[in-house]
Amino acid sequence: MSAIPDIKPEQSIELLKELHILTRDGKLNQDSRRKLKQVYHLFHFIEPLLAEVLADGSALTLADHGAGKSYLGFILYDLFLKSRGVGHVYGIETRAELVERSRTLADKLGFSRMSFLNLSVEDSISSAQLPERIDIVTALHACNTATDDAIKFALHRQAEFIVLVPCCQAEVAAALNRNKNQSFGKTPLSEIWRHPIHTREFGSHLTNVLRCLLLESHGYQVTVTELVGWEHSMKNELIIARRHETPRRSSRERLEHILQELNLEELRERFVY
Repeated sequence: MSAIPDIKPEQSIELLKELHILTRDGKLNQDSRRKLKQVYHLFHFIEPLLAEVLADGSALTLADHGAGKSYLGFILYDLFLKSRGVGHVYGIETRAELVERSRTLADKLGFSRMSFLNLSVEDSISSAQLPERIDIVTALHACNTATDDAIKFALHRQAEFIVLVPCCQAEVAAALNRNKNQSFGKTPLSEIWRHPIHTREFGSHLTNVLRCLLLESHGYQVTVTELVGWEHSMKNELIIARRHETPRRSSRERLEHILQELNLEELRERFVY
């Protein structure tokens, strides 16, 4: 088959058809081209992390939370791990039918170093089905608190790198809304989330700020950027954390101060540990 624009030369055409990124006759439509662009952008950020872990002599383990149809896991395996003969990808997903579908596809393609687990992100934290140490943890659009559970999993498994594209952060916004009347008497900053649309948007932004401070308090260096242009996706914030420092006490103190100042002490257990 001749080269297809937008498809990497080493990419498995059969895989892209099975993932419905390519049509059965090998064509790309506009929607699948957009989806492929997002996955390739994320691969661009993750590839050097994979290479760095291998260079350090690790066998390389990666856990993808809220895997869904495991687009990301399959693409990473196909473009990076397949040719190297090392590394294992774990896809973690709560929908049993998607887990079974991914297992079947991995068997069909001969991707023997892929495992798919029917677990919630929270349950995976203590699951013996995963190795004690995971080098890289990813969570692409894991909804609401599932991203926080992915962070907790990564800290528990001593991950070297954490790659997050958060989605649907509703918990903080709900807490801001519950405490709105009390907050008006406590701080003029409550004007930031007085209107419902501002509550939602500020709550979403604040959630990621708190996550970054949590990661820094555990010794991670954090980079925040955008995955693709905003015209492609509104759930677009990419957080990459690298473990290499001693825990930052100042980040923990700032986190606690923000929770107190914004009347969110009820969320302390989720963000301070």
